Amino acid sequence: MTLLDLTQLFDTDDKCREILTKLRWPRGVECPRCKTQDVLWIQSRKQFDCRECEYQFSATSGTIFNDSHLPLQTWFMAVLLLVEARKGFSANQMKRTIGVSYKTAWYLCHRIRAAMKEADRPMLDGTVEMDETYIGGRHKGAGLRGRGAGKETVIGIRQRSGDLRFFHASDVKAGTLASYIRENISEDVDVIMTDDFSSYPFAMKKAGVAATKHKRINHSSGVYVDGDIHTNTVESAFSLLKRGIVGSWHKVSAKHLPAYLDEMSFRFNRRKRADIFVDTLRHMVTALPLTFENLTAEPNASSIAN
Repeated sequence: MTLLDLTQLFDTDDKCREILTKLRWPRGVECPRCKTQDVLWIQSRKQFDCRECEYQFSATSGTIFNDSHLPLQTWFMAVLLLVEARKGFSANQMKRTIGVSYKTAWYLCHRIRAAMKEADRPMLDGTVEMDETYIGGRHKGAGLRGRGAGKETVIGIRQRSGDLRFFHASDVKAGTLASYIRENISEDVDVIMTDDFSSYPFAMKKAGVAATKHKRINHSSGVYVDGDIHTNTVESAFSLLKRGIVGSWHKVSAKHLPAYLDEMSFRFNRRKRADIFVDTLRHMVTALPLTFENLTAEPNASSIAN
């Protein structure tokens, strides 16, 4: 999907609503409340009227688009810009490109990211790489010592020739790493590749991974590839994430870091799909709405910047 395609295919509100309706109800429109398909279309209000419970609703009711005053053509433009930007698209750039205020652009981007958080994810198998990285500039002060001190921890798990997952972790203790292994990696995995960080053997044991299925590359000795043993696949994804923070977003708060990780992994896993734009719209009409109050409910933590 190109910008030219977008402006030709979805140049009216009716065309935008038509595709959202098909994506939300592929088997036919049904009432969100009573689930009946006995509904009428009210053209003058661009709404459906349920004959059973008399609930009136539209294709955007109760979705990420809910209560937005922006034209759907503007929404569609923002979605395309976000999904086609390999290193992310900042709210400031969105503001300039689609002609809205910074607050509107920031909220718009976060609503799209909220739809990119995938609830149902299959377990990873085959050959899986796992690594950790640290996001943020240097922090000086008493008590800030050790691995990644004063920075935010990101765990990366990537199946070779498969999906990528990013997680904002509280620490890199064996118990924490083990929980990510149990929740994301199949018991039938062929092998898990990690570096020689000391927590990984204990994490594998806690997660019930056989020692024979865990292979390590000795980075501390300057070895980065030993036959097929390496973590270069997940590390390349980390590089893309960091280029996004440095080159596109510039600053990311610790509070909202998980949303940016969801965006990056969602886009990365669909980078070769021709329907990434439509698939994102499909997630947007099935995800729960995100209100501005919920988005800003807690004070932002200090910004993360390299």
